[in-house]
Amino acid sequence: MAAAKSRRDVEPSAPDGEEELSAVSIASKALDVLSGLTTKPLNGVTSVEPIEDGWLVEIEVLEERRIPSSSDMLALYEVELGFDGTLLAYRRTRRYGRGAR
Repeated sequence: MAAAKSRRDVEPSAPDGEEELSAVSIASKALDVLSGLTTKPLNGVTSVEPIEDGWLVEIEVLEERRIPSSSDMLALYEVELGFDGTLLAYRRTRRYGRGAR
């Protein structure tokens, strides 16, 4: 029985004929995509990693602004993009108070 590959074992490679974007370009594209899907302020990219079908980008989002700001609610979203930057999937993976990460 073959062992399943973890995300870290995967080497990104674009399908034939497609130009592969850099991790920096993918992170920027993920921010653009998520800003179009939510009206909430994006704090920034927290990780970018290659996966079998493209890239997985994690983005921190300000979900709820509170007073004082130390009690703001934040969330982490995962955005999956293909090698060409097309959206494959996105999901909120965690919600937490500022400073509780």
